[in-house]
Amino acid sequence: MITKQERYILRKERTRKKLFKNGINKPRLCVTRTNKYVYAQIIDDLKGQTIAYASTVEKELKERIAKTGKSTKSIEACKILGEVIAKRAVEKGVKEVVFDRGGRLYHGRIKAVAEKARENGLKF
Repeated sequence: MITKQERYILRKERTRKKLFKNGINKPRLCVTRTNKYVYAQIIDDLKGQTIAYASTVEKELKERIAKTGKSTKSIEACKILGEVIAKRAVEKGVKEVVFDRGGRLYHGRIKAVAEKARENGLKF
């Protein structure tokens, strides 16, 4: 019997394999969500380093989210996160990325991060 965690890992590996199947040399925007927070980072896999990072745990993001009256796990918080990660990436010179949803459905919080990142200058 396969557990939920094992199914999640299989989905994550399958999506990651599709990203690298075509030999794309673009950095990837990896979005991870937990029950309480959401994290986004832009990773250059060829060099093995993180180019830009943002999460709803950060103090400045928590303050912006608190002004909206929402929690750190809301869709509004994810929209703010998408804006911030896109701005940080553009500052570092990254304009095109590959979106890595990490086995999660493209829905809700993951979708909110992706849409706001696109609106703020990232192409994927």
